Amino acid sequence: MAHFKEKYHTYKTLIEHRLAHCVTKSEPVSLYAPLKYILSGGGKRIRPMLILLSCEAVGGKARQALHAAVAIEIVHNFTLVHDDIMDHAASRRGRPTVHIKWDENVAILVGDELVALAYRELLKTQSPAIARVVEIFTEGVVEVCEGQAYDKEFETQKNVSLNDYLLMIGKKTGKLVAVASEIGAVVGGGTAAEIRALKSYGALLGRAFQIQDDLLDVVADEKEFGKTIGGDITEGKKTFLLIEAYRRARGADKKLLRSIIMNHGAPLKTGKPQAQSTVCVADVREIYHRYGVIEEARRLITRDTVNANRHLNMLKPSDARAMLYGFSELLLNRNY
Repeated sequence: MAHFKEKYHTYKTLIEHRLAHCVTKSEPVSLYAPLKYILSGGGKRIRPMLILLSCEAVGGKARQALHAAVAIEIVHNFTLVHDDIMDHAASRRGRPTVHIKWDENVAILVGDELVALAYRELLKTQSPAIARVVEIFTEGVVEVCEGQAYDKEFETQKNVSLNDYLLMIGKKTGKLVAVASEIGAVVGGGTAAEIRALKSYGALLGRAFQIQDDLLDVVADEKEFGKTIGGDITEGKKTFLLIEAYRRARGADKKLLRSIIMNHGAPLKTGKPQAQSTVCVADVREIYHRYGVIEEARRLITRDTVNANRHLNMLKPSDARAMLYGFSELLLNRNY
């Protein structure tokens, strides 16, 4: 574990250093100040880390994939900036979101610029398979946008199945994680079987990550989580927890969950918003516990993580493969 933490820190520092040098301009201030703000926001750098480790796991050198790693982190931040606008989110990673600190027009423009910067960085990757890398990356961006569209559609739909939800998170969250591990394998010169294995590993890990994010929105410590707890409930988001709890609930519990589904979270935003929202979130959390969906979410997260690790068994034993196992463990046990 000490070795894992040391190497993780080394690679994270490498990623942060490159990110800091991606933006050298300062004017126009209205564009570059918020751009630097969002890229300096920290985070676990999960996707770029996966690119570097996947590259190494198939026999490549981490630095071969550094530009691609930074590109995927930049495009991930693009999705966060625009998602925050659509979700009316006030904070991200414990700091005001871009549209709150500046305004929505600035945030939209910053998101657009982030996409351009991501491609500029990606195209610096030295690889004979650069065309394939760009193709994978582009399809990833397309599917993330599709996933976000489904997510917003589901907020106003009265009937969203668990399969609908899994399709949505497979695109919105799972796809970019799968893209990261796949691109790393391609840049590292992996075989077709190794590339498939790492792509599958990323897809399952990404799904587990999103379900865990849904869970943490209900049970995490707000300071550690970096955003308001219960936000998914007050926004009426169709998460795994809400969908599964509604399927299992009876009587007054089902009626309360139905009111959230039917009114797109409106009952939690009327009257005295802060006081009523606090009570309702607590009530919904209690329903989740009572019907066992908290434990069911944890079971599904563990299952997907275990299945993701099975795909790593197809790779040759190496320090990088061991790091990927450790990475899975890190995400499984995160609390923010």
